[in-house]
Amino acid sequence: MNAIVPSTPAETALGMSLPNRRSEEWKWTDLRRLISAPYGRQAVTARDAEIDRLVAAAPLAAVKAKRIVFVNGTFDAARSQLPQGSVSAPVAFPDDVIVAMGSRLQAEGAALTLEGNADLPIEILHVATDGPQRAMGLRHSITVADGATATLIETYVGEGDYLCNAVIEIAVGKGARLDHIKIERESGKSTHLSHAIVTLAADAVLRGFTLTSGAALNRQNGTYTFLGQNADARIAGAYLLNGSQHADSRLVVDHAVPHCTSRELFQCVMDDTARGIFQGKVIVRPDAQKTDGKQSSHALLLSETAEFDAKPELEIYADDVVCGHGATAGDINHDHLFYLKSRGIPEAEAKSLLIAAFAGEAFETVEHEGVREALTHYAEGWLARR
Repeated sequence: MNAIVPSTPAETALGMSLPNRRSEEWKWTDLRRLISAPYGRQAVTARDAEIDRLVAAAPLAAVKAKRIVFVNGTFDAARSQLPQGSVSAPVAFPDDVIVAMGSRLQAEGAALTLEGNADLPIEILHVATDGPQRAMGLRHSITVADGATATLIETYVGEGDYLCNAVIEIAVGKGARLDHIKIERESGKSTHLSHAIVTLAADAVLRGFTLTSGAALNRQNGTYTFLGQNADARIAGAYLLNGSQHADSRLVVDHAVPHCTSRELFQCVMDDTARGIFQGKVIVRPDAQKTDGKQSSHALLLSETAEFDAKPELEIYADDVVCGHGATAGDINHDHLFYLKSRGIPEAEAKSLLIAAFAGEAFETVEHEGVREALTHYAEGWLARR
């Protein structure tokens, strides 16, 4: 085991100094307080039956796809339909503790170049089996070739107490389209830290969606940079949180060139004492005229003790732009609930339908019908499974 015991109170996971609430970007997610265990790299031996059970129970197991499987942070060739490829160390990203942590973990991952028009989605499936407290790193590098069309899915499932650190770099080429779907449905004891670093060339199209529902502590960063004109990015997310779960998404959309469009939409459901956070920043550089950038986040609070924090930001240095943001939070619509109950639908089922409809606004970003149906089914059953 390579665990490094903290030498000072300011250090914990992997011996790193972690950010706390005095950092503006981390003020709602104080990692120094929330991560108390000295997570370290440790090999875990898992039985085939245990792995197969988790793979079979993955949210999109019924969706036909080409799969690359990682078990406890290590590539599993026997369960994969595509080669792993090779991945270099994560790129340097200033002041990003998640990327720095991935470097310390000597992360493994997939390096893929996607060309042509893919007939099936590619799913990178991450499975964590129950075992000793540990940390694992994943680092993926994806290039979508000029003019190509592809669907990429990241799925995270697991059991036990572990820290998952995942960094993915995606370059969407000129005139290419990528549908990028991420499903985080990990152990209720786990910590998930991730950063998606995405660039878009001229005329590129990105459709991104993330479901956040499993880990006890979840922080996901996203950096999206427009490098070519007339690119279009639509980024959506949904939270389904209960108990004492804590989820924080921080997105930075950087309009570095003119004539690009971005949309961000997050639909967040919290129950019990769960806490959801959305931080979205749109940057419009001085030469990025004709930018169209909007963001919105909406929360559905199912209990008086649930909490939602929103921090929308616009940083605009050009004058010929259309940009805006909005955020709302509230209880379930009791008029809608009464209407469904008056039609003979039991209250629990009626609430489930309303929750699924609320989250479903974000699901609309997902073009793949099978994936969208699986997400809807999961949302409809979420309240009953708790």
